[in-house]
Amino acid sequence: MSVHILSGDAMSVKVTVRVPRELKKRMDMFSYVNWSEVVRKAIEEKVREEEVKLALKIMGEISAKAKPEKPLAKVIREFRDRRCRSA
Repeated sequence: MSVHILSGDAMSVKVTVRVPRELKKRMDMFSYVNWSEVVRKAIEEKVREEEVKLALKIMGEISAKAKPEKPLAKVIREFRDRRCRSA
């Protein structure tokens, strides 16, 4: 499959997708399907999936660099103790 991005207006661009001839024949059997919308949604979903993967990777790198001074349980206990004393 090859994708060609052609120029378009500021809101959208035209993307041409090549599919095997046999698949195109099968698609033609369902002419009522808006294939452009199907492809657009599939691309949007894949882009979101890749964005989440990237965000998780970045968060993992940041959290790996962040080393807490104390165990989290100890920090929580100290916070609760201070809050109880001031109440």
